[in-house]
Amino acid sequence: MIDFDMQMKKLRSVNGYLGSAVLNYSGETLYIDEENTGTDIGYASAIFNDSFRQINEASLDVGFSDVSSFETKTEDGHVFLMKSAGAQAEDNYAKIDIFCILRDDGNIALAKMILDKSAKTISAELAKI
Repeated sequence: MIDFDMQMKKLRSVNGYLGSAVLNYSGETLYIDEENTGTDIGYASAIFNDSFRQINEASLDVGFSDVSSFETKTEDGHVFLMKSAGAQAEDNYAKIDIFCILRDDGNIALAKMILDKSAKTISAELAKI
């Protein structure tokens, strides 16, 4: 069994971190951390995941490759959705997306690096199951 808390521990320690979720290929929530948000991260991540898929289709329609990440910046903060390295796997079970929200003054660059590494690690662990 994957210890999502352990895999997401570094992300939670990033300055400005508010909450996150890990979604499987079909958009179901595998992990959620909404303790510090005061909002429904599960619902928000599902909306962003739908948008991510639509943007991916548009990217393919114009001749580009699949979208690997989706970032939204507002006056209040940043929202990220990052596709896992398992996206290249034939088995959809190993494909995940990680959703994260940070305050505007957060360490965005560090969060992106940790998101990418966490996505790869979780995807690799799912592929073993």
